[in-house]
Amino acid sequence: MSIVLRVTLIALMLGTTSLTACRPAPVTQPTQSTDQIDKTNKINKIPVTVSIEPQKYFVERIGGDRVKVNVMVQTGVDPHTYEPKPDQMRSLASSKAYFSIGGDLEKAWLPRLLAANNQLNIVDTGQGIQKISMVAHEHEHENHSEAGETLDSHIWLSPQRVKQQAQTIFQSLVKIDPKHQVEYQANLDQFIKEIDSLDQEIRQQLTPLKNRTFMVFHPEWGYFAKDYNLNMIAIEVEGNEPSAAELGDIIKTAKTNKIKVIFTQPEFSPQTSQAIAQEIGAKVIPINGFSPDWLNNLRQVSQTLATELPKN
Repeated sequence: MSIVLRVTLIALMLGTTSLTACRPAPVTQPTQSTDQIDKTNKINKIPVTVSIEPQKYFVERIGGDRVKVNVMVQTGVDPHTYEPKPDQMRSLASSKAYFSIGGDLEKAWLPRLLAANNQLNIVDTGQGIQKISMVAHEHEHENHSEAGETLDSHIWLSPQRVKQQAQTIFQSLVKIDPKHQVEYQANLDQFIKEIDSLDQEIRQQLTPLKNRTFMVFHPEWGYFAKDYNLNMIAIEVEGNEPSAAELGDIIKTAKTNKIKVIFTQPEFSPQTSQAIAQEIGAKVIPINGFSPDWLNNLRQVSQTLATELPKN
């Protein structure tokens, strides 16, 4: 091979190498990790606000991972004296909907919530539910109060009424996020099945009871009592501690009804209940109507009633 040909070949080889070296390497797109996907989903969650922990349970059962729920009244706080915190108001400002429980529970601070977000969609989860009176739970009333009456807002303590609330929550979430209606419907159907199962379980536990009267401090278990043919006696009188005369009457009533257990709630002082218990030889047991684990909490309350109520 001639010297000229060798030089020409070498020059061609060097040129090819140079071009290859200058060509950029192909870029491999990084795969999205599970953590990144979760973070993306969190960003896309629908922000909503509820009044109490049981409502959060309902919304999350239907909305699943697609909702982020801000709770105003935390467990153990008296909702009648509650004051919204600044961080809660900030969360409320970005909420797509506010799920109201109704009644006097929110009247004191609902105007402030609207002031923080005047575009807030307020959803009354009690719509279509016939309320009973806080004064006389044994009589059914229309959804308007007579003079001196306060309608009971504790509708989340009745499994049958929770089914109605769940339907309202479902419809509201579909309006906000219609493209995931099928998912919300499946979650709702499963939740309804579990509520029906819970209701049947409670009926089986409580139906055999002979003495169906129980005593509580605050009369928040009226709907539960109505659902399961129980008689609730409250120590609290129209939202206040009983006077000396009223206390005497309560003690007489407790003895007449053979009350052996008094149920207290964590958001109220147990002192009056303990004093009555000493007078009648009863014990005091706490039950929580605001538990965040709604379904298991009602199951536990039913078991407690079945165990502690006198059998004759």
